[in-house]
Amino acid sequence: MTESLGLRERKKRQTRSLISDVASSLFMQRGFDNVTVAEVAEAAGVSTKTVFNYFPRKEDLFLDRYPEAVELVTRAVRERAEGESPLAALRRLFLDMLREGHPLGGIAPGYEVFWQVILDSPALRARARELVEEFEGVLAGLFAEAAGSEPADPAPRLAAALVVAAYRAVYITNIDRIRAGDPMQDVIADRAIQLDRALRAVESAVAAF
Repeated sequence: MTESLGLRERKKRQTRSLISDVASSLFMQRGFDNVTVAEVAEAAGVSTKTVFNYFPRKEDLFLDRYPEAVELVTRAVRERAEGESPLAALRRLFLDMLREGHPLGGIAPGYEVFWQVILDSPALRARARELVEEFEGVLAGLFAEAAGSEPADPAPRLAAALVVAAYRAVYITNIDRIRAGDPMQDVIADRAIQLDRALRAVESAVAAF
């Protein structure tokens, strides 16, 4: 029974990945707003209903790694080493992903096309903002859980907001540099330094709160 469930889960993940990969390819070729969900379904060899079973919103076909991001930060905070703060655990996670070239690391060759698709679509930009707000809420919940805080305690919310702001500031700076023509490897090298510095500043600010 366990093996059967494992096989079903693997097939579901494969189908989800296939749909997302096909959708992303079409969006990057033709633009997000110029591709319909029906066209994605046809290209992926599935029904439109199947697409919506995996991705309730069209925008999530392109921003499909959000659930993975939530899973990674949740595991990093909850499974952190003894004596390690939640913020230190997140800093380690973000820097490890960057060094490993993880798709969620933020910067990698070819990302310019990904960013341009988002910039060209008001719907994608709006959804991205929503996901950032949701992510901030996830972080606030994790910080409150780690600290055993009361619901009314503003410290976890402040920490979450500062983490998101710091990450976003570094990210936008990196995007601007790449779009201006700076060598990718230089931006990646500087990103590690900037991200480490920004998140350490957040730790100091939260500790002083």
